[in-house]
Amino acid sequence: MNDALRWITQRRSVRQFTGGPVPQEKIIAALQAAMAAPSARNLQPWSFLVVTDEKTRAAVAKAHPYAGFAAQAGAIILPFGKKEGSKWFDQDMAAATENLLIAIAGLGLGATWCGLDEALQERIRPLVGVPDDLYLFALIPVGVPAEEKPARTQYDEARVHWERYRG
Repeated sequence: MNDALRWITQRRSVRQFTGGPVPQEKIIAALQAAMAAPSARNLQPWSFLVVTDEKTRAAVAKAHPYAGFAAQAGAIILPFGKKEGSKWFDQDMAAATENLLIAIAGLGLGATWCGLDEALQERIRPLVGVPDDLYLFALIPVGVPAEEKPARTQYDEARVHWERYRG
């Protein structure tokens, strides 16, 4: 199996972290992978906010009902951008976020994609200074994993249709 396929199958949702710091060079490498994602008309609507301050991480983690574990991560990455006027914003941001998660796994770190709806965005924006006209796409705790999960694929032949849909 080549490296790319191995990294994809190693990407698992990690929710337990050692609390240790995440080296800045690994964060930058993961962000480089995120920004290598395809983008409609090459608009690249993304920006990324990296939170490493312990008190801010704890506040952001507390603001999300399903991301309390983020307080133990070494960093939280918040992909965001200007959604207005970007017809393919969600697809572009999802591609960048998935690239980010795969790179994180390949760098030996762990992460989880935590979704953000409007109400959660309203709780998190003031904690990190993101203005109302920017859309917080996800909350991604990143850290040194304190749990080990085996690589896997969820391939299911029954979900594959060749040439025509066969019901």
